[in-house]
Amino acid sequence: MPKPSPALLGIDTGGTFTDFVLFDGERLRVHKVLSTPDAPERAILRGIRELGLDSADDAPRIVHGSTVATNAVLEGKGVRTAFVTNRGLRDLLTIGRQARRALYELQPEPVTPPVPRELCLETGGRLSAAGETIDPLTEDDLAELRRRLTDLAPRAVAINLLFSFLDASAEQAIEAAVPDGIFVSRSSDVLPEYREYERGMATWLNAYIGPLVDGYLRRLRDGVAPAPVAVMQSSGDTVDADHAGRHGVHLLLSGPAGGLIGVRHVAGLAGIDRCLSFDMGGTSTDVAMIDGEVRLTSEGRIGGYPVAVPMVDMHTIGAGGGSIARVDAGGLLQVGPQSAGASPGPACYGQGGSEPTVTDANLVLGRLQADAFLGGRMRLDVAAAHAAVARVAEPLGMSVEAAALGIVRIANEHMARALRVISVQRGVDPRGFALACFGGAGGMHVCALADALDMREAIAPAHAGVLSALGMLAATPGRQLSRTRIGPLDDLAAHLPEGFSELADSGEAALRDEGHDPDTLRVEPSLDLRYLGQSYTLNVAWTGDAEVAAHAFHAAHAHRYGHALDEPVEVVNLRLSVRAPAAMFTLGDRAAGALPVPADRVHVVGEERDVPVYARDELPAGVELDGPAVITETVSTTWLARGWRARVDAFGNLLLRRAG
Repeated sequence: MPKPSPALLGIDTGGTFTDFVLFDGERLRVHKVLSTPDAPERAILRGIRELGLDSADDAPRIVHGSTVATNAVLEGKGVRTAFVTNRGLRDLLTIGRQARRALYELQPEPVTPPVPRELCLETGGRLSAAGETIDPLTEDDLAELRRRLTDLAPRAVAINLLFSFLDASAEQAIEAAVPDGIFVSRSSDVLPEYREYERGMATWLNAYIGPLVDGYLRRLRDGVAPAPVAVMQSSGDTVDADHAGRHGVHLLLSGPAGGLIGVRHVAGLAGIDRCLSFDMGGTSTDVAMIDGEVRLTSEGRIGGYPVAVPMVDMHTIGAGGGSIARVDAGGLLQVGPQSAGASPGPACYGQGGSEPTVTDANLVLGRLQADAFLGGRMRLDVAAAHAAVARVAEPLGMSVEAAALGIVRIANEHMARALRVISVQRGVDPRGFALACFGGAGGMHVCALADALDMREAIAPAHAGVLSALGMLAATPGRQLSRTRIGPLDDLAAHLPEGFSELADSGEAALRDEGHDPDTLRVEPSLDLRYLGQSYTLNVAWTGDAEVAAHAFHAAHAHRYGHALDEPVEVVNLRLSVRAPAAMFTLGDRAAGALPVPADRVHVVGEERDVPVYARDELPAGVELDGPAVITETVSTTWLARGWRARVDAFGNLLLRRAG
C-alpha cells in the first residue's frame, strides 16, 4: 500500500502574529500564535506543537515565509561585513547614484555609508566591458587580501568586481582565499548583471544578512526535523532552506510574496484575474496589482537600499491594525507609522499596551467583536480600548467614538493613497479591477477603500487573515535566473538560444537536486530591452523570433510612456523563469443553503439599528447579504458597509459588489 503524502504546512511570520495553514490531505486547518520577534522559530515550534504535529510520524512538508532578512535590513542589525572590489572603487557603495532623497533640501542630513571605509578593500582582477583583463589578480593580491581579512575579522565578505558577470574566475579565486568561517557572497553568483552599484548593493545585502538568515534557518530545520523545509523567495517561488540560507537577499519580501500568491490563487478560483490587493497586518500594509500574473520588478527598494534581484512589485506603508494614533504638536490627529507590534500590541489585547491603535478604534466602533477574535480564543478588552482612544479624544475635544472614527478614516486615507500609487500613478484605472483584501485587519477596511477608489467589486477571501501562509501552499518551487548580454537585438538573436540554454541547465539542475521531476518543469525566457541610448529597460517574453520581440517592446514602450520610437532595439539582460508544479490542495467545497439567522446583533457607531453578526463558517454557498453587517471568522473580521452586498461562493470567499 503506498505511503500517504505528508501534510503540507504553510507558515508566515508576521510582525504581530505567526500564521499557520495546514492541509492534511483532506481539509485545511488554520492557526495563529503571537510572534516572538527575538527568536521567530520559538513561535513556529509552539504553533506546530499546538497543531499536534510535533512527532516524527506527523512531520509535515513545511513552506515558510520569513521576516528575518527584512528585519535585519530595516533595523540595521546585519553582521560586520567587508566589501572587496577593484582598485579605485572602494567608495562605490557610499557614492551610489548620487541621488538625493529630498531634491530641494540644501542641507541634507549625512547618510551613514553601508560599509565603513576601513572595511572596503581594493584588489586586482579588473575586466573591461569586453571581458579583457585590465588589472590582473595576482597571488600577492590574494595574500594581501587574506591578511587584511584576518586582521579585520568580519563575519561576512561581499565580493563585487567590475564586469564579473562576463568572467567570474577572479571572484571565485578571491572566494577561495577568504579565511575559513567567514560567510562569502560574490556578485557573479548573487546577481550576474550590469550596473556595478546595484549589483554591489545586492551582493553586500546578501553578505550583511547572510549569517543571520543561514543561522535562523539552520535552527528552524533542527527544530522541526525530520520535516523538510522550503522557503518563499521575494519572487513568489520557493527554494530549499539550504539554498535560501546562502541567498538571503532573495528573502527580503518573503512573507508579502506569499500573500500575493495566495490572492492570485483564491481570486482565480472566484473567476477574478485582475485585482488590486492590500495586505493589512499588524504593523504595515502592502499593496500590489495582479493582472493575470503577479508582477515582478528588479527595481525594488528595502530600507532605502536598491535591491535589484527579482521581487514582487509592491508598495508598503506603515499603516496596520497596530498603528498608533496620536495628537501632534499642531493639534492634528496622526495615525502611524509607529506600531504597537506584537508586544505589547494594541491596548485591547490586554498585554500591557496603552497607546490607541486602529484595532482599538475598530473595537470601539463595534465593527470588531470582542468575543470573536481568534475564534474566541483571545477575548479583547473593550474598556482598555476605550481608555486608549480617550487619550486622543480628550485633547481633540471630541467623544471617544468620534475619535475612533477619525482614526479609522485617516488609516483608510493612507491605504487609499498607497493603492493610487500602484494604479492611478501608473496610468491604470482601478475601476477595472476588483479590490482584494487580506491580512488580519484587511476585511475591516475593504469597503471604505473600494469606495475611495470608486471600485465596484471586491473580494474578502476565505482565510484572509492567514492568506500569506496559504500562499505558501500555492507557490511553485522555482528559480529566477538572469545574465547580462548587451548588444543590438538583431545581432544577438542568433546567439540568444545558447544563452538561454545555459540558464535553463542551471535552473533545471537546481530543481532536480531538490527532488523535482525535470519533465514537469516550466521554462519561460524573456528579455530586458531598450532603445539604443536609453538607460532603463522593459521586459518582454522571448519566443525565439527577434521581430516578434521588437514589436512587443514597441507596444510595451507605447503603453508605459505614451510613445514608441523608430530606433534600434538593444538587448540588456536575458531572464529565465524555471518552475516546478505547485503542490495540490483544495479549499474545500461549501454546500448551498439558505441565509442563517444572525448569531448576534450589535451596536455599531454610525448605524441607527443594531447590525447583524454572521459567522462566516456558517454561511452556505450562494447566499447573499446586504450591509451593514459584521462577518466573523477565526482569523479575521469583515465589515460589510452600508451600500455593499456580499455573495458567498463555493469556496467560502465573500464576493462584494457595491449596490446601485
